[in-house]
Amino acid sequence: VQLQASGGGRVQPGGSLRLSCVVSGFTWDDDDYGIGWFRQAPGKEREGVACIGSRAGDKYYAESVKGRFTISKDNAKNTVYLQMNGLKPEDTAVYYCAGRQLVGCTMSTGLYDYWGQGTLVTVSS
Repeated sequence: VQLQASGGGRVQPGGSLRLSCVVSGFTWDDDDYGIGWFRQAPGKEREGVACIGSRAGDKYYAESVKGRFTISKDNAKNTVYLQMNGLKPEDTAVYYCAGRQLVGCTMSTGLYDYWGQGTLVTVSS
């Protein structure tokens, strides 16, 4: 299983970015799975941002991003997206996507088996 995250960059406060996570090695249509987005700011622990599972309604957000970020998936493209609107300086971090099979999503970093490389998001004026 491999995950490839992309889409990071520098934006001004209030701006938007869309991150993509291309996942290979999952059986998207048959098995249960969970894909999460996490972030780690300098000097801070990695934290869960949002996650999505294979089952309808299996979707969760951190309180800090609710109403601003939207996680979605395109099974045909094996890709999970994180649409980030209303970005704030405190959203600055390296963002990672992670995956796990046979169970749904969770916001716990320790429960994912596969991790992609990070993509840097910088929110600054």
